[in-house]
Amino acid sequence: MNMKIFQTMKNYKLNYLPKDILAGIIIAAVSIPISMGYAEVSGLPPVYGLYGSVLPILFFAMFTTSPQFIFGVDAAPAAIIGAAAAGLGLQAQSPEAMAFIPMTAFFAGVWLMIFFLLKAGKMVDYISTPVMGGFISGIAVTIILMQIPKILGGSSGTGELPELIVSIIEAASHINPVSVVLGICSLAVIVVARKLAPKFPMVIVVMAAGVLLTIFCHIDQYGVKLLSAVEPGLPHFQCLQFRSVDLSQAAGRGLMVAVVIMAETLLSENNFAFRNGYKIRDNQEILACAVGNIASAVVGCCPVNGSISRTSMNDQYGGRTQMVSIVAGFTMVLLLLFGTGFIGYLPVPVLTAIVISALMKVVEFDLAERLFRVSRNEFYIFMAAFFGVLLLGTIYGVIIGIILSFIAVVLKATNPPRAFLGVIPGREGFYDCSKNRYAHEIEHVIIYRFSESLFFANVKTFQEDIENSIKEDTKVVIVDAGAMTSIDITAADRLEMMCDRFEKQGIHFYMTEHMASVNEQMRQLGIGHLIEKGNVRRTITAALHDSGYMEPYVLNGYTVHKNGHMLNIPAETENTLEEFTWAFGDETVDQIEKRVHQVLESIHSMPEWEEIAEQGIESSLKYWHGIGAIDEDEFLRRMEIHMDELPEKLADQDHRRIILGLLEKRRHHIREQIGREHPEVLERLQRRREKLEQRLEKQNPEGARRLRQWERELRWKKEENETI
Repeated sequence: MNMKIFQTMKNYKLNYLPKDILAGIIIAAVSIPISMGYAEVSGLPPVYGLYGSVLPILFFAMFTTSPQFIFGVDAAPAAIIGAAAAGLGLQAQSPEAMAFIPMTAFFAGVWLMIFFLLKAGKMVDYISTPVMGGFISGIAVTIILMQIPKILGGSSGTGELPELIVSIIEAASHINPVSVVLGICSLAVIVVARKLAPKFPMVIVVMAAGVLLTIFCHIDQYGVKLLSAVEPGLPHFQCLQFRSVDLSQAAGRGLMVAVVIMAETLLSENNFAFRNGYKIRDNQEILACAVGNIASAVVGCCPVNGSISRTSMNDQYGGRTQMVSIVAGFTMVLLLLFGTGFIGYLPVPVLTAIVISALMKVVEFDLAERLFRVSRNEFYIFMAAFFGVLLLGTIYGVIIGIILSFIAVVLKATNPPRAFLGVIPGREGFYDCSKNRYAHEIEHVIIYRFSESLFFANVKTFQEDIENSIKEDTKVVIVDAGAMTSIDITAADRLEMMCDRFEKQGIHFYMTEHMASVNEQMRQLGIGHLIEKGNVRRTITAALHDSGYMEPYVLNGYTVHKNGHMLNIPAETENTLEEFTWAFGDETVDQIEKRVHQVLESIHSMPEWEEIAEQGIESSLKYWHGIGAIDEDEFLRRMEIHMDELPEKLADQDHRRIILGLLEKRRHHIREQIGREHPEVLERLQRRREKLEQRLEKQNPEGARRLRQWERELRWKKEENETI
């Protein structure tokens, strides 16, 4: 567990300092109206919003891994707690409310600490870009709508979209023209300056202009609201009221707030991290939020959260590290000690315009437009998350978006890309026949590519595609499962039934090209016998060879000739024992030995052994055919080790000597054939033989000892016959 503090300030460079200081001062200035307003929304006196902009922001900066995210009193937690307090009958700013609200912040911190210990930060991995974009845009638009009544001359709106519309209509019925003009002009100046001179701190200029208007033009006399005056002084540490508060209510509301804080902060932080090219540690961010909320509780404030508007402002003015938060925190300290008189001169419409200008950058309607053009399903997910936040609130917006994301994943998995493959004359590989006009299907063969993991929701599509493609003359069905990373029990049962049905129809069925882990799943799901029977091959070529189809393939009236002749060098094109390793994993050696025993048990006469010496063991292997020359050499050597397992009538010394001689004759023939046709492979054969002897010595030391003894006896007998 990495508990280093101030991680974003590691290797801090002095040239960062000017922009960090400027951004910090701007953040502190912007936090004044935001934090005071949301403190009031939560049911606390406005000054507590300033108190919540000191310790919480500093503690968050201490533990966060995000170099630019800003913490503080924010909309969603304040609105939830304000509604909860009102629902419990607690009057705003009453002693009961001022005891209950810090307790919810404390329990929110405790729940977040539990989420940190449970490593709940992984939840953000399950949230797609459309969900994240819709969620962030929904929050930004919600906060903008909350601010509009303040531009019109009223108080901040609360609740979701229906309540916000009512608030705007009510404010419009008592509109203050001077307030509207002041707010719109401030917003226009900031937006234009952002385009013409994005690095110029126009926000501070606008704020200073608002103060000057109040001092010299007395705009408050025209009904323009000013921020409430604040008594100077730092926040005091408070004892939490465990005895006078309903702990079950405080813990319950704290849990709800903790979930909202975790979801909103992680989504927002990841959004900024992605846009600016850095990484954060999600779980560490939960810890930072937990510590920040506990710090908020001890100064009597409401739950605190990551702020999109202030982070956007930080991003705009080039803040590089959490030095911005430290500067903002200490600027707020100086303000509380020496500058509270200044606060009373700040016009609310001007500060509201500053907040709205920051939020306008956060709304991702450009992403919505892009999604509408390239993926309607993801566009609908974006809009569902967006309207979910607007209509139902933060947490429901996230839930709706995540549910829709999973539905989209399932729908995509049930209709994956798939194709029937063929061969293009003169080229290697297999090609989608529907997209390559020169690709031809191999005669009597169906090669079907299924580009998705196989599970209950798509196995019917898989089965129907294959069964609908089968013709009367179909002899082989091969599945290219290269994109198949997993199968479930429903798919496993269906594969088993398909294999049985095709076997009765005289059709060879194969699964090929998939990862070895799928074979392990097949064994765990009880269909490992399909691997043993040879229905699972490593490559499409291996499956074709196994079913008797060799190059050049016959294609719907077109015969492929490769360089004018047929390639038939199994020593290089195939490696059956490597395929055994791919198919059987840790059971490879046992499965090879099993095949050796099967061959030994199937041969009962000397003519059969003489046939092996002439033709090889290909015909004696059950299911796994197409064995390469080098691999046949290993099979023969393993058979020699098991000579003591010959049938009784062949187990005497004379027969054993003859059989060993026949096997050595075959191995000598393999060496000569490889040396003649592919001399470059000869060295590989020798290395394989040396490694095999070492493996056999470890795997079966007693069998290896007996074999050496029999070989000595065979040499002695041969030398004796030559002497005579």
